[in-house]
Amino acid sequence: MALSSMTGFARADGVCGAYILAWELRSVNAKGLEMRLRLPPGWDAIEIAVRNRTAKALARGTLYATLNIRREGAPVVRVNEPVLGAVLSAMREVAHRVQATTPTLDGILALKGVIDVIDEDEREEDRRAAESAVLDLYEKALTSLAEMRRKEGAALAEVLTARLDEIVNLVARADAAPGRRPEAVKTRLAEQLAVLLDASDRFDADRLHQEALLLAARADIREELDRLASHVVQARSLLISGKPVGRKLDFLAQEFNREANTICSKSNDIELTNIGLEIKSVVEQFREQVQNLE
Repeated sequence: MALSSMTGFARADGVCGAYILAWELRSVNAKGLEMRLRLPPGWDAIEIAVRNRTAKALARGTLYATLNIRREGAPVVRVNEPVLGAVLSAMREVAHRVQATTPTLDGILALKGVIDVIDEDEREEDRRAAESAVLDLYEKALTSLAEMRRKEGAALAEVLTARLDEIVNLVARADAAPGRRPEAVKTRLAEQLAVLLDASDRFDADRLHQEALLLAARADIREELDRLASHVVQARSLLISGKPVGRKLDFLAQEFNREANTICSKSNDIELTNIGLEIKSVVEQFREQVQNLE
């Protein structure tokens, strides 16, 4: 099963006897699976089957499904015998009173009420066959929609992979930044301590040593870089799993952002701070695309 987007469109048309059928499906992003179904009056019997098939085919998204049905067929033409009898009887009676040409057949049939044109009655077996055809057509439309969502999912996977590659490159840059070297950290700490010592001569040496160690530990972003690398590995694994992973990737995006924020807050080096901000920007692009995944 390939990665899928939550957006898509599909249409399927068909004919069953006198029924002309058309399904139109449109899906958009949503936290869960929701269906907005519009059926013609009198077709509620198929709703449960439609919803069940939807739940089997889709995991997330709001699906708008509209069914249009038009029933066609040759009209039934019937002679209204009572009216025709009354017309003929009246004509014979009048014929004895006045002289006139013999009435023609088309003239008689044109008289109002002699001919009734009505729609053919709907037979039960035709209705059942139409309902079955409607469900089969829905299955076809749903398959087409799922295929479109998979194609969009494949495109999203390429975009997300590219964003992960950018994060990997940024993590490598941060790891290799001169500001992370021990001598650079030592120099910054020495400068900070010098400022403190100049401000007061009443610092306890042991306490000062402990504070220096604490500052050094807080300045180290090794854990954040390792966690970012681990999150990238996990994200890549989810992208190729073929399962609905939108929620999991959204959670990972939050974790990416948390590590980037920590890098920015820990860093006393302008280059590392800028790299942390770049990571945040890429993570935001990653998160925006993840919102479209099933």
